[in-house]
Amino acid sequence: MKNISIDERAIELAHYIIDSKDTVRGAAKKFGISKSTVHKDVSERLKKINPILARKVREILDENKAERHIRGGMATKMKYSQLKK
Repeated sequence: MKNISIDERAIELAHYIIDSKDTVRGAAKKFGISKSTVHKDVSERLKKINPILARKVREILDENKAERHIRGGMATKMKYSQLKK
C-alpha cells in the first residue's frame, strides 16, 4: 500500500470491506496496516471524501459488530471441542 495517498487508501479500504464484508481486523491484515488506521480511514476520513461510500461501509461494520458475539462463541466452541479429542 505504499506510494498512494491517504485518501486513495481510504477509498480502497472501503471498496474492499464492502466487496468482501470483511472486518476491520481482516482488512488491516490484508493491507498490512493497523486496525486503528483502517478504522480512522473508513470512519473519519472517508466521510469527508465520499459520504455515500462511508455510509455503505458503516452498514457493513455495524453488521459485523452485531455478529461479533456469535463468531466469538463459535470460536470458543471449536476450541473446546478440539481439546476434548
